Amino acid sequence: MQLHDQALLKSQALINGQWVDANHQTTRSVTNPANGECLAMVPNMGAEETRRAIDAADAALPEWRALTAKARAEILYRWYELMLEHTEDLAAIMTAEQGKPLKESAGEIQYAASFLQWFAEEAKRVNGATIPAEQADKRISVIKQPIGVTAAITPWNFPAVHDHP
Repeated sequence: MQLHDQALLKSQALINGQWVDANHQTTRSVTNPANGECLAMVPNMGAEETRRAIDAADAALPEWRALTAKARAEILYRWYELMLEHTEDLAAIMTAEQGKPLKESAGEIQYAASFLQWFAEEAKRVNGATIPAEQADKRISVIKQPIGVTAAITPWNFPAVHDHP
């Protein structure tokens, strides 16, 4: 597969800021359904690696939470920009992995990037609220902040984004 940036095709998983193999060094092949070509051998990860990734994300949470809303927005916006910058390569990878038409893959990458753009813009507008309490001399203050790790399992046919019920 020809890519403008071959570094985008990864054959390891990112855990705790490092590209790693499965704990037991097992792999599985990713093949192009159109021609049977082996695109990559990837780690065959399971519960142990998932737990390690969740623990690493949880350990990184205090640093993320300590960033200003503007700083978090800038990081998300940069991710959005990178997805758009590499749409052609990301779409080629997606198409080679699953056989989806290239135009549909590119549309999915751009659609997924739009979520990052939206959340980046929202991150700057994370406002709290002051709510009147039952007592006249009291007020309830509400703040919004990162509270924990989120995990997602995406469908094979919409790996970047899936918005259908």
